[in-house]
Amino acid sequence: MKEVDRLGTLTSDIDEDEEEDDRENLIPQNSTKPISNSNHFDALNIGDELDFRRHRRCLGGLKDKKRYILAILILLVVFIVYVTLFSGRLFGGSSIWGMKFVGGSSSIDRMSESELRALYLLRQQRLGLVSLLNRGSGSNETIMGSNSTKSGVGRVDFEGVKSEIYLQIDMNKQIEQVLLSAHKDGNVSESGVDDGDSVIPVCRKADQNLFGRKSIEWKPRSDKYLFAICVSGQMSNHLICLEKHMFFAAVLNRVLVIPSPKVDFQFNRVLDVDHINKCLERKVVVTYEEFYELKKKNLRINKFICYFSSPNHCYLDDDHVKKLKDLGFSMPKLESPWQEDVKKPSKRLVQDIEAKFSSDDEVIAIGDVFFADVEKDWVVQPRGPIAHKCKTLIEPSRLIILTAQRFIQTFLGRDFVALHFRRHGFLKFCNNKDPSCFFPIPQAADCTRRVVKSANAPVIYLSTDAAESETGLLQSLITIDGKPVPLVTRPPRNSAEKWDALLYRHGLDGDPQVEAMLDKTICAMSSAFIGASGSTFSEDILRLRKDWGSASSCDEYLCQGEVPNFIADAE
Repeated sequence: MKEVDRLGTLTSDIDEDEEEDDRENLIPQNSTKPISNSNHFDALNIGDELDFRRHRRCLGGLKDKKRYILAILILLVVFIVYVTLFSGRLFGGSSIWGMKFVGGSSSIDRMSESELRALYLLRQQRLGLVSLLNRGSGSNETIMGSNSTKSGVGRVDFEGVKSEIYLQIDMNKQIEQVLLSAHKDGNVSESGVDDGDSVIPVCRKADQNLFGRKSIEWKPRSDKYLFAICVSGQMSNHLICLEKHMFFAAVLNRVLVIPSPKVDFQFNRVLDVDHINKCLERKVVVTYEEFYELKKKNLRINKFICYFSSPNHCYLDDDHVKKLKDLGFSMPKLESPWQEDVKKPSKRLVQDIEAKFSSDDEVIAIGDVFFADVEKDWVVQPRGPIAHKCKTLIEPSRLIILTAQRFIQTFLGRDFVALHFRRHGFLKFCNNKDPSCFFPIPQAADCTRRVVKSANAPVIYLSTDAAESETGLLQSLITIDGKPVPLVTRPPRNSAEKWDALLYRHGLDGDPQVEAMLDKTICAMSSAFIGASGSTFSEDILRLRKDWGSASSCDEYLCQGEVPNFIADAE
């Protein structure tokens, strides 16, 4: 109450002071002349009073006029200085202080047209920025991250905001060019931008679109196994085959057995098998060594249910069958429940797999499924067709990921483009395709330069099997604004460099499969990726980028949408 009283008193004092000021302003003569007690006024005093008031009004009017005149003069001086200095600086001419005006009615017409164009661009820029502000005015819940963000709903598209800002900066540059265009010799493009590409980066993160993702629960019976067999191609093919085996194991409720390194690649050197079990929070995958310890007294595959029947059952050759027998497996007869050709695989559904491959046998095998086409829409989804809590199930080992990060920190930095430049054995392979995917180096360099320009990346990471003569020519042709863009490859081991120390300490250095997986990992972490069409190596990189959320709108195959400008005749 005391505070209220003090506030009320203070307020009343302020009101009284304001009333006093108003009285002084409204009746200024009262402060200079005492009020008479008489009720009669002298005629002379009245006349003097009227003259004094008229004099005060005249002086006040003159002061107001002087203020207006002074303001107009100031504005006029500012305008003259602005016109002379600004136009002289921009247009290279003026008539004051040694500068020269650009004369002629044609120049004036061109100037008017350019200014109108600039006004239009300014309006477009304003609308774009307003749209940007509206997009960023979401609730605090979506910005800070709520439960809905886990399903991909309601997230703020920060990369989209970033891309929009870049577009507005580019438009600002257009405005500058348009304003200058009327005062330059020669023609300019309609957009007001020179013919050269813009240096504003336009690549943005691709939306994973996890909302509505289809997935299947993998809850295997602990005593039922699916023995993985992969025989086609190199490591990348085998990884894709292994991923499809995981899908089959989930559908059939079986534990997946990773192949022995005696019959396949040594997966435990490039993959973290236990990572898969952690993502599912249950035992869904076992190594061959674990399986052997469980079944060494009765090591056998109870039944072969071959997915492919042609060109041979389970797509197995005699050499692979011999390797399995050498491991101690007893081999039952290879049989297939349907007619399925590797060269023309049919589209299959989960229900087809359940109907044809379900079995009460303890251990079954279905052969190589690299070419199988089962629920492709599920398989190509970000994070794959199996429900789990990680970004991806099949990913490089922790040692390889850390080594890739250290290499990027040492040589590349955050913004770089990765190029998978497949050449060895690719000429004949690509020329058998229509259209061919083998591009002359000058054309490949031009396509690469465009992506690098869009990403505004200072360096390119080059993953290649090309000869030095080819990579040297490629390097000489990739330039932006007359400056070469460095092509960076992994250097040979040097004890003075510590980025690869982890691989060296764990005995993984020099392993071709480890180095290939390291290349994949570095490419998967790039700002933008240029792949080789038809290469499963590039496909696996794109899968990792999609699952990790590093995929970019600029990701593409080399010279995508183009054909080689020269193709050799067939043999």
